[in-house]
Amino acid sequence: MTKIMCITTSLKCKLLSRAWGVLVFGLWAFFGCVKDPDYKMPETNCTNNLTANASYAEVKGLYVDKTLQIQEELIIEGYVNSSDQSGNFFGVLYFQDRPANATEGFQIELDVRDTHLFFPVGSKILIALKGLYLGKSKGVYKLGGQFTSFGNISVGRLPAAVMDRHLYRDCADVVTIEPKTLEIGEVDERFAHTLVRFKDLEVREDQLGLPFANPKEATSRTLVNCLDEELIMLNSGYADFQAEQLPALNGEITGVLLRERNTYQLAIRDLGDVDFTEERCAEFVDEFTSNKVFISELADPNNNAEARFVELYNADSMPLSLKGWRLLRYTNANVEVSSAIDLSEFTIGAESTFVISPNANSFTSVYGFPPDLGVGKNSPADSNGDDNFQLVDPFGTVIDSFGVVGVDGTGTNHEFEDGRAVRNPNVEEANPVYTFSEWTIYNDTGGSDTINQPQNAPEDFSPGVR
Repeated sequence: MTKIMCITTSLKCKLLSRAWGVLVFGLWAFFGCVKDPDYKMPETNCTNNLTANASYAEVKGLYVDKTLQIQEELIIEGYVNSSDQSGNFFGVLYFQDRPANATEGFQIELDVRDTHLFFPVGSKILIALKGLYLGKSKGVYKLGGQFTSFGNISVGRLPAAVMDRHLYRDCADVVTIEPKTLEIGEVDERFAHTLVRFKDLEVREDQLGLPFANPKEATSRTLVNCLDEELIMLNSGYADFQAEQLPALNGEITGVLLRERNTYQLAIRDLGDVDFTEERCAEFVDEFTSNKVFISELADPNNNAEARFVELYNADSMPLSLKGWRLLRYTNANVEVSSAIDLSEFTIGAESTFVISPNANSFTSVYGFPPDLGVGKNSPADSNGDDNFQLVDPFGTVIDSFGVVGVDGTGTNHEFEDGRAVRNPNVEEANPVYTFSEWTIYNDTGGSDTINQPQNAPEDFSPGVR
């Protein structure tokens, strides 16, 4: 069995002279070399005589609502996937149930440095649980020793002096840990504390040129994929690579997936886990313009003002994200926007309508189905028939118009009071300049070649149909 000492004399603490950053879900501390010449690292136990008799799930099931000391003669096994050699991990050992295709991970907290010397990555370990403490913090189960604060017991680091009573290394050879390859959108608690790999990631542009971590503090850096999805990389300010500059290219990265409630972070073991050698993603564009989206119907029912609506139509054969799009209303003769609707959260389907109502409940009651978007009174969807409208794309360009801004619609060819303005079926593109010939307009006056024929809901309207 191997014994390792740290002696502050001629050896100059060769093995333990570094300060290791603490990476246990954002809690970090600085630890230097032990000054006590009698300090001894725990002995390495190699055994073929222990057999696991419990699963991770069974052990976690012992926890109810507070930290407890395990009394049963339980043993679990796992494969070490973390390493404190480069200083990005400290005081915690992560392990998983299988070397490949892991289904679950666990952690044990240790008051020991340089655990990589006797539990290298890929070691099979067995943990005798009787006497250990099991707790849960921020959704994460932990094994370790006892820590008491103000009378409350929680899981702390297992003292080095008793580690050899609980942690055993199987005498089998070290194996290769195969990380599970994931997409950012696939991350969930099943993979917490296991070794994972992500491809096609890069450091977010605004963090290029920064070091992996700020000195002496835990530092979050943001990784993104070509869909602009983000993943946090957590680095210790005491890691060997703290001052190294973040890579500027794109590639794959491996690390232990950490969890804190529903937040996930990736912690690498050393720079060998980062392989960014490919070109960065092309600039991600998620805002689009199109002249295939336009206003297709405006409604001010004669018999029910709460049944008003605005209908948009996408004449394209492809859906279109409405991120950044707005529908503007200019009340009467106003030249400044009176109200607006932000359509950013929605996508309009191919050759489909998008119906907006100022009163979703009334709309549903009248027409028999809910609108695509319910907004409030005095919104662009709540016009009394003499207002003007503009549909504006993400870049501020007016794509489609109804009426003439600055001209009150009363008595004009863009009045639809107590009636309806419907885009003619032959119109397949938006028009930023109002053109009367593209519309059929019903109202209660019939002025300027409009049709004097008030419209009643629901029979005279066709929301959702073009």
